Amino acid sequence: MSHDHYNNYFTQFSLPLHLRIDLPALEKSFYALSRRLHPDRFASKSPAEQAAALAESSRLNDAYRTLKDPIARTEYLLKLEGVELEEQSSAATEAARASGTAKKQIVPEDLLEEAFELNMQLEEMRMAKKMGEDDPQLCSDLLAAKAGFDARMAATQAELETMWARWDTAVDAGDAPAKLATRDAMVALLNRRSYLRNLVRDVNDALEA
Repeated sequence: MSHDHYNNYFTQFSLPLHLRIDLPALEKSFYALSRRLHPDRFASKSPAEQAAALAESSRLNDAYRTLKDPIARTEYLLKLEGVELEEQSSAATEAARASGTAKKQIVPEDLLEEAFELNMQLEEMRMAKKMGEDDPQLCSDLLAAKAGFDARMAATQAELETMWARWDTAVDAGDAPAKLATRDAMVALLNRRSYLRNLVRDVNDALEA
C-alpha cells in the first residue's frame, strides 16, 4: 500500500501523518477546497470534467469526515501503515468459517472473567424477560457492570491519546522502532475499545429488550 503514502487523506489536506491535528485549520482547508470543486464552477465544462470534479469532491468529503473523527483518523492511519482493523476481523471470520475453525476473538486478558460472568447474567436476563419476569437485582448488577465497562472505555481513550502524542513525536523524529511499538499499542487499544463497546451494547440490548 506504499502508494497511499503519496496520495492519501492526509496529503489531500497537506497534513503530516500525525494523529493530533489542528481541527479549525482542517475545517478551513476543507471549505476552501470544497469551493474550488463546487458544481457551479463546472457548469460550463465537459461532462467528463464535471464527473471528475464530483468524484474529487466526494473523496474530499470522505477525507474530511475521516480526519475530523479521532478514532476514524487513527484507524485510517493504521490502515496506511498496513494494519487492517475491521477488515482484518471480518476476513478472519470468513477464513475461520471456510476452514471450520473457531475465529480467535481478541479478548483482553483482564476482561476474560468479567465477560464470562456478564454473558451468564445476560442469558439469565433474557430468560427472565422471556418468562415475563422482572429481576431488579439482575438489572442493577448489569447496570453496575455497564458503568465499569464505560469507565474502562474512558481509560482506554486516555491511553490512546497518549499514544497519539507518542506517534507524532516518532514520525517527526523518523524513529521507526518507536513508530512500530506505538502502532502495535494503538492496535491493542482499539481492539480493547471495540470489545468494551460490544459489551456495553449487549447490556443495553438486554435491558431494553
